[in-house]
Amino acid sequence: MPHIRPACEADIPRLGELLLQVCRVHHDGRPDLFREVGRKYNDGELRQLLKNPDRPILVAEDGAGRVAGYAFCEYERYQGDGARMDLTTLYLDDLCVDETCRGQGVGGALYRAVLDLARRTGCYNVTLNVWTCNPGAMAFYEKCGLKPLKIGMEAIL
Repeated sequence: MPHIRPACEADIPRLGELLLQVCRVHHDGRPDLFREVGRKYNDGELRQLLKNPDRPILVAEDGAGRVAGYAFCEYERYQGDGARMDLTTLYLDDLCVDETCRGQGVGGALYRAVLDLARRTGCYNVTLNVWTCNPGAMAFYEKCGLKPLKIGMEAIL
């Protein structure tokens, strides 16, 4: 079972490698939207995220202490909105398991840690977005018990 812990600055190089893997998966599914090689966050942005208590990042270490996956999260607070109830959501911005570690329980352990974090911090729910061009991720989240909350649609012009 992987060890889950908060990410630290020493994890930045490995987080960068995993971010590249995510970009490749998205590029394979939607090359019209995603670069073949790219990262959602550069090293400087990762350093800033690690300092932001509203943007927790969890990592999963394998038995050798190597980061095998991550979960980038963000608290979304709704207060005083005319239409929405007052509540806090933990948004799962990005979850990645190293392609060599998939199927070994890393993703499930990370997701359970995200749920635990949300419960500990008084969140009402956990939300995320998943690209329809990533059927493996969709199946994983459905297996974890998630259900569609809303559906984004597009018309390519």
